[in-house]
Amino acid sequence: MKRIALSISLCFALIAGSGTSSLASAKHIRPAAAIPQSVLNITKENTFPNASQDMPYLEPSKLTKQLIKSSNVKIENPELIRMLNETTINKTPFALGYRATVYLGHWALNYQSVESAPNWEYQKINTNYYDNRGGESPYQIHYVQEAQKTVRGGLTAKIPAADDVHKMMLIKASEKTKLPLAYEAIIGNGTKKDRIYNIPAKRMGYLHAYASAVNEKGKVTYGEVYLTLKGTKRYITVKNVTSQGIGAWIPIQDHLSFSFMVSGRPR
Repeated sequence: MKRIALSISLCFALIAGSGTSSLASAKHIRPAAAIPQSVLNITKENTFPNASQDMPYLEPSKLTKQLIKSSNVKIENPELIRMLNETTINKTPFALGYRATVYLGHWALNYQSVESAPNWEYQKINTNYYDNRGGESPYQIHYVQEAQKTVRGGLTAKIPAADDVHKMMLIKASEKTKLPLAYEAIIGNGTKKDRIYNIPAKRMGYLHAYASAVNEKGKVTYGEVYLTLKGTKRYITVKNVTSQGIGAWIPIQDHLSFSFMVSGRPR
């Protein structure tokens, strides 16, 4: 993670990196309306409490807002905003005629989402079955997680500033889908769901459980960021701008998709 504090001294001007960051809680993520009936929420039943990865909204300072607005390329990277928040530049009339350009580094500046598509059967994590071929009446089964499973997501390719891109993709995908997304989801051993599935006599029944995930695709923009001080003016210029397509799998926490099938012989 990039953490850079910027401090610049100018003739007859006091500039110190002592600004403060302000974090405001993100809006509560509500379930999406398009969740299939085969997908059940196991938040209450999960024996492993997943930690929420709601990304906090970083409120830009007044100076940061001015600098972002002055940029020739859109800036959304929370870490770059955090760095700018930690910088204070005090104006003074004695700085007239002064000019300085400071290189702030090469950054992932923003991420543009093109598609956020849920895959409700992203990874099979459990199978419950019962052999009722010798039975004379239906047999009822329900979901019981037989072993703890960890489902991990991540970027589909190696790219620069991967951690920053991770965060921006998670923010955009969460905003679009309204689903509880995280790059890791754990289903605890012994997790149960009460929905009943009937296995007819003379048949075997299989109840498969799948972890769900969102396939996020889009474009990340990179650039070299410069802070220019010209007299009393302060502005940001981005040079050598490049764009790159990127994808990621982001698991949906505490949501499982169930598939039930019966058969006359083992499968």
